[in-house]
Amino acid sequence: QVQLVESGGGLVQAGGSLRLSCAASGRTFSSYVMGWFRQAPGKEREFVVAISWSGGRIDYEDSVKGRFTISRDNAKNTVYLQMTSLKPEDTAVYYCAANRRGIQYSREQAYDYWGQGTQVTVSS
Repeated sequence: QVQLVESGGGLVQAGGSLRLSCAASGRTFSSYVMGWFRQAPGKEREFVVAISWSGGRIDYEDSVKGRFTISRDNAKNTVYLQMTSLKPEDTAVYYCAANRRGIQYSREQAYDYWGQGTQVTVSS
């Protein structure tokens, strides 16, 4: 069992930056693919980015490439999402998720554990 707790969300103006953190419990964190998803009001949850256990593979959704950076610290059981050049359309609840089998990085159904989410609001 893995428990995930996100933090770092908030209100920021367009063009600003935020860093989200996701702290994981459990000794097997380092073996999981970790992903970030988001859900905007009235929309389905969508993939943002995911990182392999070693950090050697990272998949980004096209709209965040060059603006968002994912990283992980396996010693701290934590994954980060650095978001820069934020846009109003980035407004959403951001969820951290863990993928045991390490497949289908962008597919929501491939993830086994989810955090409760953290709100990110970007004002224009």
